[in-house]
Amino acid sequence: MATLSFEHLFKLRLVVARYGEMDGAKWWNTQGVMGRYGAMALGRGFPRTHRFAQAGIAFSVAAHRCREIYDSPTARTLWSLSADVEDRFRDKWHNWMENGDAWADFFKGIEEIAGQPLLDCLAERNLITGDRMEAVGRLRRADQKRSVPLPGGADLDDAAVTLLAAGFSKGEPGKPAVPYVNVSASSG
Repeated sequence: MATLSFEHLFKLRLVVARYGEMDGAKWWNTQGVMGRYGAMALGRGFPRTHRFAQAGIAFSVAAHRCREIYDSPTARTLWSLSADVEDRFRDKWHNWMENGDAWADFFKGIEEIAGQPLLDCLAERNLITGDRMEAVGRLRRADQKRSVPLPGGADLDDAAVTLLAAGFSKGEPGKPAVPYVNVSASSG
């Protein structure tokens, strides 16, 4: 039985969202929303929940940009998992927000990741293992270098979502490549 840690998924999304901002990989049109200045700007209006407001903005922009680049009804990406998974993620989000102080160090730790390779950012935070890094090395871009198809099917477990995040490392500055896994229409 495949297991998916929603905390792991959240951390992966946070790192990739921050990494892809305009002051980083230049993949989506947010300029340091997840960085120090974003924290200062949003912290004034949302003192308890500003980190989650930052994440919500960055996630929405990243998801939109990825849909513009690669959109298939049978594809699952880091930003677009099954409806059931996304519903459960939103439920967890509310719990994490209630205990926002527990996430403060992680958010602070990703503020200044610009310039580091994505895989290093993930490894420093214990979000990827050596075997997953090897698997990323075997991935190739497709669709005129706009996407990164992953092997496998509908099992969206920790290993799969880790590859969905780490597969972004196949992109280039200003040219994201969206990792995805195909699922059949019936498996949702």
